[in-house]
Amino acid sequence: MQDFRRLTVWQSSMDLARGCYATTRSFPRSERFGLSDQIRRSAVSIPSNIAEGSGRGTKKEFVRFLRIAYGSACELGTQLEISRQANIGDMSDLSDLLVSVEDTRRMLSAFIDRVNSRDSIT
Repeated sequence: MQDFRRLTVWQSSMDLARGCYATTRSFPRSERFGLSDQIRRSAVSIPSNIAEGSGRGTKKEFVRFLRIAYGSACELGTQLEISRQANIGDMSDLSDLLVSVEDTRRMLSAFIDRVNSRDSIT
C-alpha cells in the first residue's frame, strides 16, 4: 500500500477539514452540538476513511473506504448547504467550502476509478 499522506486527495480533504473547523468556530453557540458538530464529524471522516482504507491491504477494501469517504463528502456538502440556507456562519466561507467539497468529491471519484482499474495498489 502507498502512504496515504502522499495522496493528493487525502491532502485536499485534510485542508477541507481544517477549513470546516475554522468556519464552524464562528457558528452561534446554539449550533455547538448541532450543525457545527455534524460538519466537523463529516469533514474528519473523509481523510480518516482514505487513511483507513489504505491500511486495509486489499484493493477491494481500499475502494470500499474511498466510497465511504465519498459519502461523507456528500453528507458534508448537505450540511454546509443547510448552514448557508439557514444563514448560519460566514456566507463567503461556506461558499468556498462547498466548492472544496465538490472538488474533493470529483477527486475521490476519479481516484476510485483509478484504483479499480489497477491490478494492484502498491
